[in-house]
Amino acid sequence: MTEHQLREQECRIARYRRLEREVTDPLAACLLHDIVEELEAELRKDRPEWNGPRN
Repeated sequence: MTEHQLREQECRIARYRRLEREVTDPLAACLLHDIVEELEAELRKDRPEWNGPRN
């Protein structure tokens, strides 16, 4: 992945994390959590030093 694609992936993760916190449906929250985990795994594969979202 290019640096631009990696930053886009980080933004995608942040967006899904935000949605995960906001939803009230437990199934939706679970599905969003799974999406976040998959995106983070993909990001760690391409950027091993990545430790999570920047705050």
